[in-house]
Amino acid sequence: MPSPDIQGTQRGYVIPIGGAEDKLDNQEILNKFVELCGGSEAVITVIPTASQLDDTGARYQKIFEELGVKTTYSLPITERSDAQKPEYLTTLEKSTGIFITGGNQLRLSTILGGTPIAQSIRKLNAQGVHYAGTSAGAAIVSQHMITGGSTGIVPTENGVNLAPGMGLINTIVVDQHFNQRNRLARLLSAVSYNPFLIGIGLDEDTAAFIDHNNVFTSVGSGAITVIDASDIKYSSMAEARSGDALTLLNVKLHILAAGGRFDISERKAYVS
Repeated sequence: MPSPDIQGTQRGYVIPIGGAEDKLDNQEILNKFVELCGGSEAVITVIPTASQLDDTGARYQKIFEELGVKTTYSLPITERSDAQKPEYLTTLEKSTGIFITGGNQLRLSTILGGTPIAQSIRKLNAQGVHYAGTSAGAAIVSQHMITGGSTGIVPTENGVNLAPGMGLINTIVVDQHFNQRNRLARLLSAVSYNPFLIGIGLDEDTAAFIDHNNVFTSVGSGAITVIDASDIKYSSMAEARSGDALTLLNVKLHILAAGGRFDISERKAYVS
């Protein structure tokens, strides 16, 4: 389910990042996230659950502090019981921005899924708190989360593995490290299961800043590949055998470099 609408409030931004965002030079994506969250007055909580490196949370705290944020937290949630701790929920509720790091998205879904922390993230985003996630933290914004699949260009019947995500946006399915890891086939496979979904493939150091109107802007040094199958004329998915290449007719594809925009509700791409 998407973040619920709360009367009189404006949903916070949802910002999936394709991974390997610039952390040293112009830091465009992270800077823009900090500005949205309140600049020096921002309160950013990092959730490093997807990573198995002990210093991931502290490393992002340092990055945000160097960008001028006075108050940062890191929640070391490594098992499901951690995601139910009242003190972690209290900390999270102070946030103006929530940042989920990269790593293994199945760690995110199996540890956070259905917990008070996940429920709080959805509630806070609906109340105006901004969410950003890189790599695994980007994949989990979808209701249907990509966890693996084939590389290459041609989609196949079993070309993608899916699991339930957090569902901050339920009309898109997100893939990351997109061109760097040759993931067009698996995103096409995901969209072919149900043309209701819009596929968003994020290059590294590239983010979709999705606003409360469900319009996103491409930010960063790469591009966003958008696959829109809403007007598809034919798909062979239902008849295909395991491993077969798919026939897909009349699928739209957009490439959005920095500044390119896409209206998810209207399914329309344009430039600023």
